[in-house]
Amino acid sequence: MNSKSKQDQVISNDSISLNSYEEMAEYYFKYVDTKPFNAYYERPATISLLPQVKGKKILDAGCAAGWYTKWLLDKGASVIALDFSPNMIEMTKKRVGNSAKVIKADLNEPLDFIEDESVDIVLSSLTLHYIKNWNLVMSEFNRILNSDGELIISIHHPFMDFRVFNRENYFLTELLDDEWNTNNAKVKVRFYRRPLSEIINPIIDAGFIIERLLEPMPIEEFKIAHPNTFDRLTKNPQFLFIRAKKC
Repeated sequence: MNSKSKQDQVISNDSISLNSYEEMAEYYFKYVDTKPFNAYYERPATISLLPQVKGKKILDAGCAAGWYTKWLLDKGASVIALDFSPNMIEMTKKRVGNSAKVIKADLNEPLDFIEDESVDIVLSSLTLHYIKNWNLVMSEFNRILNSDGELIISIHHPFMDFRVFNRENYFLTELLDDEWNTNNAKVKVRFYRRPLSEIINPIIDAGFIIERLLEPMPIEEFKIAHPNTFDRLTKNPQFLFIRAKKC
C-alpha cells in the first residue's frame, strides 16, 4: 500500500458515517426543508443565536444538503460551505449554484484552505458529534475567525444520548450506532456521545468564551406534525445549542 492510500485509509476511518450520508444525500435534499426535527426544532434555535449576517463571511461547517448555506446567502452573507460527503456537496451545489464556495473537506483535518482571521461566523449544525476529538476542529475554528468572530453550534444533547442508548458510564466518549428512517429504507448512522464537560471544555480551551447555551422547546408546527414527539421534546432535550465568542 503506498503512502497516499494509507493516508486515505486514515481519513476514511476518522470520517464517521460518511457512507451513510452519501446514501442519504438526495433524501436530505428533498426533505430537510420540512423535516420536523430540523425545521421545527433545530433551525429556530440555531437561527435565534445568529447575529445579523448581512455582509458577513460565514463558514457553514458541515453543510449537508445546503439549507443553511442558502438561508445565509438569502440574508446577504457570503458563505464557504464544506462537507465531507461528495454527494452532499453536490446537493449543496444543486441548491445554491455558484453563489457560495462549496468545498469537500473533513473537519478531522486542518482547514488549510481558509486564511487566518478571515471569517466572521462559524456555523456548525448537527455535525460535531461525528468528530471524536474536538481539539483540532475548535483550534481551527478559532484560527480562522476574526477578533470578534462567533461560533454557533448545535449537537446531540449528552443527556439524550446517554439516556436513550442506555449507556452505563456517562463520563465516556464513545461511538454509538443508530438507525434512521428515510423515504426508502433505514440507514445505519454512527456518532459519538460525550459528557457535557467534553463539549464545553474543548471550546473554552481553544480560546472561546461561551455566551449562550440553549435547551429549547420545539415550535408549534412540530406539535401539528408529530404531537407525541412534540410532547417528549418538551420534557426531554434532544439537541444542545451553544454560541461562543473568540477571545
